[in-house]
Amino acid sequence: MSNRKAIITAVTVQRLSQGQAARQFGVSKSWVSKVMARYRAQGEQAFEAASRRPHRSPTALPEQVVQAIVDERDRLTAAGLDAGAETISWHLRARGITVARTSIHRTLVRSSKVIADPRKRPRSSYTRFEADLPNECWQSDFTHYPLSTGTDSQIITWLDDHSRMALHISAHTRVTGTTVLTTFRTTIAEHGCPASTLTDNGMVYTVRYASRKVRGGRNAFEHELATLGITQKNGRGNHPQTQGKVERFQQTLKKWLKAQPNQPATITDLNALLNEFQQLYNHHRPHRGIGRRTPAAAYTTLPKATPNEPPTRTHNRSTHRQSQQRKNHPPPRRTALPHRHRPRPQRPTHHRPGPRPQHHHHPHHHRRNPPPTHPRHHPPIPTPNNRKPLNQGFRGFRCLETSHQSRRGDSNPQPPVYKTGALPIAPRRRVDRSSLPNGILIPCLPEPTWPPSSAPLP
Repeated sequence: MSNRKAIITAVTVQRLSQGQAARQFGVSKSWVSKVMARYRAQGEQAFEAASRRPHRSPTALPEQVVQAIVDERDRLTAAGLDAGAETISWHLRARGITVARTSIHRTLVRSSKVIADPRKRPRSSYTRFEADLPNECWQSDFTHYPLSTGTDSQIITWLDDHSRMALHISAHTRVTGTTVLTTFRTTIAEHGCPASTLTDNGMVYTVRYASRKVRGGRNAFEHELATLGITQKNGRGNHPQTQGKVERFQQTLKKWLKAQPNQPATITDLNALLNEFQQLYNHHRPHRGIGRRTPAAAYTTLPKATPNEPPTRTHNRSTHRQSQQRKNHPPPRRTALPHRHRPRPQRPTHHRPGPRPQHHHHPHHHRRNPPPTHPRHHPPIPTPNNRKPLNQGFRGFRCLETSHQSRRGDSNPQPPVYKTGALPIAPRRRVDRSSLPNGILIPCLPEPTWPPSSAPLP
């Protein structure tokens, strides 16, 4: 907050000197002198800071140009047309007035003609695409517009993707599949056949998302495109930005219709207004997306694209003649399918009675693992009769204190002297379990008697 008023009051009312007022308020004495000089010359206007604007601006727009910009803005807004800075610049250039777009925008902001909308998505975030030639791609969609009587009507549009030219606009009580086919044929008769079409997934354009009974077939519009060899393209569901050109055109159309003083009461009146708007949009309105040219100029500049050759067969149905030819000439034998597409063989649910048939193999066709010619030999099962004597598997005794052990096979075996706590050592015998048949248990050798008969008692 400025303290000019307090300084002036201290000098004039309190009778302080300029030096005392400068020291009291912490400012320079020269600045206090300038404030007091302005107060003596302008009075109470010295309480506020003076404007720093230069006395003259040679590059400023004249008042006549500023007024022309504001008037053109009001005229375009009242007509329901786009009234941006570039559109105003194009109309002023037609009248011989050349003004930069940025200067027009600053003038509109100073005149409070622009409403800021920061929530809008920036244009750089969108993925833009455009056909290279006219008739390379047509976009189509329909929208609703209420009549003055309260009855709802629907407006269908066919728009060229390259030039943004409105090829066909008509109003109907209700847009059906027959309406789409009729308007498409009318547009083809006037502007030629396109190479492709781009629409949404409405039932009047495609039935690929219909019920299971209809899915996979074609409606009248799809059949017409397949017959003429036209490529059909459909945008992603819940993503109208793919058909952004025709969607933006409908916004401009509705804005112009709502600005008309006489609202249509019937479908005939609405079609008359649509014809007037089509003439204005195609020939008298510059389009920003095509370099400020009119759509009619962009549509007639380059040669038009044509569709591909139509296929020989346009539908999955076959005629009676094709059925007869199929009977006389059976189809060729199909090759074996890959493993991932081969059907899984079904196992039989019951066994046929009778002996199992024996398969005869070719002598040169050997199995990977042929069965052995003789059965594997298994050792006899131990019984009390064929069990080995105890001394053949007994290796002697070991003393727990002296670690003395009697050896088996000595020529003169000396029975050791066993002390208290000496225990016999169990014989070690390895048995190959893999050589035994299933279900055979390995018998354990009987424990030796204590004390042995040959050893002296302690």
